[in-house]
Amino acid sequence: MADAHATRSGEPPIIIAHRGASGERPEHTLAAYDRAIEQGADYVEPDLVLTRDGVLVARHENEISGTTDVADHPEFAGRRMTKIIDGIEVTGWFTEDFTLAELRTLRARERLPQLRDANTAFDGLYPIPTFEEVIRLVRAREVEMGRTIGIYPETKHPSYFASIGLPHEAPLLELLARYGYDSADDALFIQSFEVGNLIALNGKTNVRLIQLVDASGHPADRPDMSYERMMTADGLTVVAAYADGIGPPKDMLIARNADGSLGASTGLVARAHAAGLDVHPWTFRRENYFLPANLRSGEDPRAAGDLAAEIRAFIAEGVDGLFTDNPLVGAAVVRPDAGGLH
Repeated sequence: MADAHATRSGEPPIIIAHRGASGERPEHTLAAYDRAIEQGADYVEPDLVLTRDGVLVARHENEISGTTDVADHPEFAGRRMTKIIDGIEVTGWFTEDFTLAELRTLRARERLPQLRDANTAFDGLYPIPTFEEVIRLVRAREVEMGRTIGIYPETKHPSYFASIGLPHEAPLLELLARYGYDSADDALFIQSFEVGNLIALNGKTNVRLIQLVDASGHPADRPDMSYERMMTADGLTVVAAYADGIGPPKDMLIARNADGSLGASTGLVARAHAAGLDVHPWTFRRENYFLPANLRSGEDPRAAGDLAAEIRAFIAEGVDGLFTDNPLVGAAVVRPDAGGLH
């Protein structure tokens, strides 16, 4: 019998490849997504921003100096600028100032070279993929592997993009409809840290929606609504009116002790389940730098600690899925008898 910490569905939690297998390849590249699929990920996660000509592409942020070689292109030097994005001043190069054809001349780079030096071997190899290319990769790999592979897109800064005449909604829904994603039974979730675009999407599509939250602050489009208050029992009831689940940082589910070790449950999983919401925490990474103190291996922040133990603790808490940069580890924990693979 399932215990009090079981997933809502009674099925094993899903493994969501955070920006692909980003612990092994530069994030948000087709190579990273493909690697994650090979390693048994149930879903791949592309963050979506837009180009000047309205094409959805996969980047963690619309500012791309940290994840591409744009600074090495003298022809684009004049496009470096400072903007206010969600109330924060950001300087660099932004996808909305490039056409897709121009972005295609750039190549991806490892975002965390100080922690993932091995990944820098792949710098300069991969272009920025469009969302449609991610869908096509998934569909092709489904046929090859004989299993369903989910997609878990995030709309990045949707109110900002809408304010400059590049809303996510129309191109996103058009692509999803073209590829047959229109049901709550489809292997697809749309996630956002904002509220308004999820409410709008809830009225236009039946695919499942996830309200992302952070440990502090508020949605960019709801300055009067703190994430903390959204995670109370009353707040979760409001979220459940337009979303199917929440995506909180993992420390909101199991707190850290004063010494940085893994601590006690906060009860958020139980509260969310009581409101009818799935819980998909982020982000599980194998490097010591990201792990609880009691699960680290030595002092080197780059070294791999006991990520499997951390994942097992959250599965025991009852999470319905989890985001990880290392889907091979996550899949092995969830499906040990299958070697992690389907």
